[in-house]
Formats: sequence, structure tokens, C-alpha cells
Amino acid sequence: MKNNVLIVGGGMVGAAAAVELARQGCQVTVIENNPIDPIAILEGEQVDIRVSAINRFSEALLDKLGAMPLIRQSRNAPYHQLEAYEHGSEHLLFDREEVSTSHLGHLVENNIIQASLWTQFEENNIKVVTVKDAPVAIEQHISSIDLVYPEQRFSADLVIAADGGRSALRSLAGIGVTGWQYQQHCMGILIKLDGPQQVKTWQEFKPTGPIAFLPMQAPYANLIWYHHGSELKRLKALTNDGLKQEIIEHFFDLPGDFTVEQSAVFPLARQHANQYSKGRLVLVGDAAHTINPLAGQGVNLGFKDVAALGGCLQGFDDVGELARLHQYEKMRRKDNLLMMSMMDACYFGFSNEIKPLKSLRSLALKMANKAGPIKREVLKHAMGGSF
Repeated sequence: MKNNVLIVGGGMVGAAAAVELARQGCQVTVIENNPIDPIAILEGEQVDIRVSAINRFSEALLDKLGAMPLIRQSRNAPYHQLEAYEHGSEHLLFDREEVSTSHLGHLVENNIIQASLWTQFEENNIKVVTVKDAPVAIEQHISSIDLVYPEQRFSADLVIAADGGRSALRSLAGIGVTGWQYQQHCMGILIKLDGPQQVKTWQEFKPTGPIAFLPMQAPYANLIWYHHGSELKRLKALTNDGLKQEIIEHFFDLPGDFTVEQSAVFPLARQHANQYSKGRLVLVGDAAHTINPLAGQGVNLGFKDVAALGGCLQGFDDVGELARLHQYEKMRRKDNLLMMSMMDACYFGFSNEIKPLKSLRSLALKMANKAGPIKREVLKHAMGGSF
């Protein structure tokens, strides 16, 4: 008898989990309050302001799930170099040639990643149910779990919460989180460049917070701008031409002229679930951990969750068995915490003008750039440890 798996949330990570478990033989149902038309997205010209830097591990997973070939045929931008620096100080450059590979990763619009995964639903007999209401209860049983909505009830062997950082399922299950709101907010800006395809993504650290350049498929690129909420509110109120002038004054290394297409501001939070499962409910992606979005790396952690969960459940008669879910948490908690801490170390370590720390930062970047084998190992980790 097939295991019945219910996934709440059909975003990038939830959709990947759906395809992974369906390919293992599970009967999968995805509950989504905003279902998409994947073909319309893949064939459309609307550019998503939300972008992720897909590393080589994620690329391999998406290949396995049948989504990566579609991503390669859609808008995407392989990047060959990743640079981090403080203006007027040392530059730390990672290059594909240091690890003898064709590229370090891909910059892809989030909706294209999601749509490419959704195209695999029909082939894998994944059912999508649209539910606009929030769940009101979770009922745990020895061999099953019920998810209760105001007008519907669903029963499954396992429920996967992929419903984001404000997970309603996590709250209903009584799973707490640790974390904090960052003082700064983040603005994402979609620009259209007058120039050739770019292959280097970079982050510049400033006292007010980092800025970043994420080259999408030409002619588009995404700018990331950290600052205090009041300043970003001011910037958001400007016309596109007014915002362009502000960008010119702060982003010194843009490759040529550009136009501002759209922008969005969102608050930043770090949070980590105190446990990744409760009974037959398990958390993946942002429901389990939200990370500082510096360099667009967050979704890679979610895809690692999917791969680990799939590996833990592969071949077992009962996918909701507690030992399997505890093994998944053991595999993922330390790695997620390490990446969260590394992002915070960069964020807090560079977002100030303390002179002794500024000198130390310059020395650290200089040493890191000449570290040889250590630098290569860091680069391999950033690529997902598998390529």
C-alpha cells in the first residue's frame, strides 16, 4: 500500500519535496492557496523580481527531479565568479577555475524554479488541492495524522510543512522558534542593463549594510540593498528615475547604463525551529529555518532538506516513523545552523565602522584570498559540496 503524504505549500521547496517523494512511490497531495499555471510562467515574458542563486548541489537535485532541463531552456544565468569586498579594501574572489568546473551556480527567478517543478506533477500523479483558509487543527494518531481546515479534513501518513517562515502548521503543532528580527530591511530591485551577459555576482559590505549584484539572464539583473527601514521606505517612495540616481550613487561597479523596472522592500528575520518534527508532521525549508538572504542562498538549504528527507524515507514502509524524521533532523540541523551563523558573521562583522575591526576585516579578506586549499574547500562548500 502506498504511503499517503500531504505537503502544505507548493513553493520551490514544497514542490521539490512533492516530486521527490512521488518518485519514491508515495501518493502525494499538495495543498496550496495560490496554485500556479507552470506553462504560462515558463512561456511568459513577465520577469520575477525574486531571484535565487542555485548552487551545484541544488542543480543536481533539480536535474534528478526533471526540473533543471526546463530551467536551462528558460531564463537563467550561470555565474563563474563570486566576489566579496569592502570598498577601498581587499577583494575576495572565488572563480570557477579554482575548482576546475564550468560554473559555480545559476541565478534563476524563483517562479521559474517553482514552475519547472510543477510541470512534473502530472507525470508523477501529484494532486493539487486549493485551500484558501488556514488550518485550524492537527490531530495526531498512532499510524496517521489528520489536518483539519474549516470546511475540509485531510488524512495522511505524513504531513510536510513547507508553508514558509510564518508557518501555520509549525504554530499549530506547538513547535517554537529561536531567532530575531534584524534592525535592517532589504530592498530588491529589478533592473534592465544596457550591456552584455554578466558572469560575476558580487557583494559589497558597507557600514549601513551590504549591497549585492545578481546577474540574471541578459538584459536583467537584481540588486540587493540592505539599509534601515526608514531609508528604504524613502527609496521605495521615489520614482524609478529617482531610484536610479540613488543606485548610481551607491552601486559603483554596475556594468553600464540601466533602467529600473520594479522594486520591493521586506523585513529580515533569522529563525530556527526548536525541533524539525512533531509526531507525523515534519518541517522543511523556511518553515524550519529562515536565513539572512545575503547572496540568495536560502533556497539551497531547503533543497538540502528535501534531499535529506527523501534519503531518510527511501524504502521504508511507514514514512511517518519517528525514527526516520529524527534522523532527518540530525542530518540537517547542524548544517543549517552553520550556514545561518556564517551569514550572520559576514553581516554583523562588516556592517560597522569600528576601526580595529575594519583593519581585521581587511587582513582576513587578504589572507582568505591567498589561502589556496582552504579557499577551495570554502568554495566547494558554497557550491553545496557536490558537483
